[in-house]
Amino acid sequence: MARHVPRSLAGQAAALMFGIVLVIVVLGGALAALDARRDGDDAARERVVAIASSLAAAPSTATALESGQPTATLQPVTERVRHDTQIAFITIMSPDGTRYTHTDPSLIGQKYLGTTEPALRGETFTEVFTGTLGPSIRAVAPVYASDGRIVGLVSAGITQQTLAENWYAQLPLILLVAATTVVAAVVGMWLVRRRLLRQTGGLSPRELRVMYEHHDAVLHSISEGLVVVENERAVLINDEARRLLDVSDDVPIDMRSLPAFLADGDGRSADESADRSAEPSVKDEVRLTKDRVLVVNRAPVAVGQRMAADVVTIRDRTELQGALGELDSMKVFAESLRSQAHESANRLHTIVALVEMGRGDEAVRFATTQLELSQRLVDRLTAAVQEPALVALLLGKSAQAAERGVALTVTDDTHFDTTLDTAVGAEEREGDAGAVLTPTEMITVVGNLVDNAFDACDKDDPWVEVTVQQDDAALRIVVADSGPGMDEATFQQARRRGYSTKEGGAEGRRGLGLALVSQVVERHGGQLTAEVTYGSVVSVTIERGAAQRRRS
Repeated sequence: MARHVPRSLAGQAAALMFGIVLVIVVLGGALAALDARRDGDDAARERVVAIASSLAAAPSTATALESGQPTATLQPVTERVRHDTQIAFITIMSPDGTRYTHTDPSLIGQKYLGTTEPALRGETFTEVFTGTLGPSIRAVAPVYASDGRIVGLVSAGITQQTLAENWYAQLPLILLVAATTVVAAVVGMWLVRRRLLRQTGGLSPRELRVMYEHHDAVLHSISEGLVVVENERAVLINDEARRLLDVSDDVPIDMRSLPAFLADGDGRSADESADRSAEPSVKDEVRLTKDRVLVVNRAPVAVGQRMAADVVTIRDRTELQGALGELDSMKVFAESLRSQAHESANRLHTIVALVEMGRGDEAVRFATTQLELSQRLVDRLTAAVQEPALVALLLGKSAQAAERGVALTVTDDTHFDTTLDTAVGAEEREGDAGAVLTPTEMITVVGNLVDNAFDACDKDDPWVEVTVQQDDAALRIVVADSGPGMDEATFQQARRRGYSTKEGGAEGRRGLGLALVSQVVERHGGQLTAEVTYGSVVSVTIERGAAQRRRS
């Protein structure tokens, strides 16, 4: 028996719905037949009451009953009326029930079979009674003389056999409607089954349940964020994606509460985004939220020839990006040390050559002059900037600028006043509220701005100026260069989209520096601006109060 049960969900659903429709049609047909029979009985009662009442109310009937020869007068009339109205019988009788008329003339003069008491009391009533013609629905009405006496009774009836024949005549129509309904249901069930088969892949309910359970388990267990976007509307978002995008579990999925890059893919125009021929649409793109650096992949999912949705995967790269930033800083420091070692070797060779030439005094002056210049820069930066990491960064950038032929100037306005205890380690100082930015954030902001300035400055007159000021009110960082600068649209794009004007652009994974700077500034409630005055000038301003409010 189990072999006759459809395996697929579509087949089982169609069979169940067909069974339900079949039961409804059978019950509906039976109720329709019973209703037709009841309506036929009600109509018969109304007909016989109307006929009996009409004949009883006719003056000629009372006159004939009082004439002494009622049969001769009334029998032709009743037969003509019975023939015209298609009823079984019309009987006119005396008050004691003696028949004056009847369908069968041989029964005239015999007693009427049926109830007459209500009519003798002046009532017109109906009943179902088995008489000489079989079971019938009959009505009995009194006949009044001119003086108000009841001089006779009129009974009109329709046999139930006649009513049954009329009812049977309606059964073919009821059966035709029921059969048409069943055929329509079969066609509808077939269409539903076909659609369900296409949408469920012909899977059984158990297979669908297992697939859902596995699907739900995978969504909650994978370490990557997953967002399914359909018609630029998020229809699914897993736990990791909610965490990375900072969306609460109780918040409905709404594209307005999610970052813009989930809605517009890789930032292309609407016309370009409409062209879904390229797969995947986003490949390992680095995107930024307020607090995180994310690696985003977005690929369309095709069902047949139709692009049904986009699947967006998100990986957290925040810690890795921080490590890469520190590695880049170490590379800068190492490169600075290499440059300084190279310069020191050249100077040492020069001093040795001067000594070999017997010019010891010149060798001493040369050595002390170079040492004084280097020490003077270190002393000035150390006195102006009390943050060791920032001093090391600026010294490294100075060496790097010298090697690249760029004139790097740390302006006299630089003054970094911090209340932090310099004896405390960097790990402890990370969470101290005395500084506006942590050392790591300071290296991220200043290092990226200076690197961008090195790349953007004019090749014929390369110079870069750096000013870092921190006091009780705010932190101000200004980096200027001799480059042409960026207009407002380009600057905003570079802040938010990882845009780069350098060769290699997105394919070379460049253009992330200014976006990281923007992320740090926005996290602390600061302002990042760009303008072209005496050169291209990029400024960062973070008020101390705003930074502390953001931390709290």
